[in-house]
Amino acid sequence: MVQNMTYPIMTDEEAARLIKNNDTIGIGGFSSVGVPKVVPAALARYAIDEHEAGRAFQVGLVTGGATGPSIDTDLTLAHAVKFRTPFQSNKDMRGAINSGEVQYFDCHLSMIGQDVHYGFLGKINVAIVEASEILPDGNLILSTSVGITPTLLKMADYVIVELNSAHAGKLTGMHDIYVPEMPPYRKPFMITAPGDRIGTIYAEVDPKKVIAVVETNMSDRQAGFTPLNEETRAIGAHVSDFLVSELKRGGIPKEFLPLQSGVGNIANAVIGALGDNPDVPAFSMFTEVIQNSVIDLMLKGRCNYVTGSSLSLTDDALETMYANMDVFGQRVLLRSQEITNHPECIRRLGIIALNTALEADIFGNVNSTHVCGTKMMNGIGGSADFARNAFLSIFTTPSTAKGGAISSIVPMVTHTDSSEHSVRVLITEQGIADLRGKSPSQRARLIIENCAHPDYKQLLWDYLKLSEGKGFHTPHSLQNAFRMHLEFADSGDMRNTTFLK
Repeated sequence: MVQNMTYPIMTDEEAARLIKNNDTIGIGGFSSVGVPKVVPAALARYAIDEHEAGRAFQVGLVTGGATGPSIDTDLTLAHAVKFRTPFQSNKDMRGAINSGEVQYFDCHLSMIGQDVHYGFLGKINVAIVEASEILPDGNLILSTSVGITPTLLKMADYVIVELNSAHAGKLTGMHDIYVPEMPPYRKPFMITAPGDRIGTIYAEVDPKKVIAVVETNMSDRQAGFTPLNEETRAIGAHVSDFLVSELKRGGIPKEFLPLQSGVGNIANAVIGALGDNPDVPAFSMFTEVIQNSVIDLMLKGRCNYVTGSSLSLTDDALETMYANMDVFGQRVLLRSQEITNHPECIRRLGIIALNTALEADIFGNVNSTHVCGTKMMNGIGGSADFARNAFLSIFTTPSTAKGGAISSIVPMVTHTDSSEHSVRVLITEQGIADLRGKSPSQRARLIIENCAHPDYKQLLWDYLKLSEGKGFHTPHSLQNAFRMHLEFADSGDMRNTTFLK
């Protein structure tokens, strides 16, 4: 319940009608959880009404990352979105971005809050955020994520709060909220271990900005993960085996190092495999997204501590956490992504970064975002934040896609998100390529031999032989670099590729 009754209580419809055409809306939350739910849905209905009345109505969306269907589905289908940034994972929004209906600005997740703070994206007219409690002084206990919510609360002209009683009293004390100062007055982040606190348990908001509170009682309704298959198990095992070998040879300190993991089924499988390997010490995590596998490992005593920006958990996993707060209450910490993804923290803590690629080329460049270089999938997210600054940067990908018609290992990536300078290790279900200290030609040989699918190995060897020995530091054949992609566009199967001599 609202403890500070000076805030106006409204319905979702009333709150939505406070938003004007061409407003830029800041959306609180992160990774599809802790995001507002009912006001954006009402805003979509309002937009439809306005359009039917012959009036223009579109807004810009600045988020922390992926949101929920009431934002990226409802507002997209209502043709109510003018531009969107940064990461998204919704097929309706993806379609609108790729058709050109929605202008999309991709951005490193460590930088989007900073861009808002610096004014790079213009004025934030209204922030819509979810809270689990409103304190007597008007400040907010956030819910299952943080994202860039604290910065939005600071920078927005007005604030609409969705007060979600589904989490009331359950998350108090599990947030560490800190908004970095503007340069040249910014101070060091005094974080030397994942559990170090530098902020407050609440997010500050100027009470004069709060124009509406809408009461809800809704779970995040996160989709479950698909079961592990032979491919994801093999990738997880390879990552685990590689880190154990590094540990045994002294390449990783005996205390181990904090882990970061990307989002999705492969990431969940990798973390699960590390937790199941008895040669891997119990570890901590300093990451963006806390997924189901982390909850399981903490209950088993295999994960000591985790800090992230969101609890991206299925309803049953979240209930497990709430039922075992003696285990989780002092061992889970939610922070702003401006902190979890900040290069200063990543470099100081010595994070081992585990991220997923759409495709990688034989020289170690990674494409995380664009299908065939043109169609946006989701966005760069935080992968490059961690990859560029990690103690050890590992990218994983299945070696093929579309039933084998696409090779994820190609001569040249069609879009580069993390360059060869940031990718230290590449792993597929086929094997491991440790690229540290290797020249382009050496990297190519390692990746083809260890990571490419057998259906594509000879094809990739043929490509490499076209340019090797011709006095090139990086042996590329420019006339053939995208022949595999062009073949897929023509015939639907990269295996049919013939290179030009």
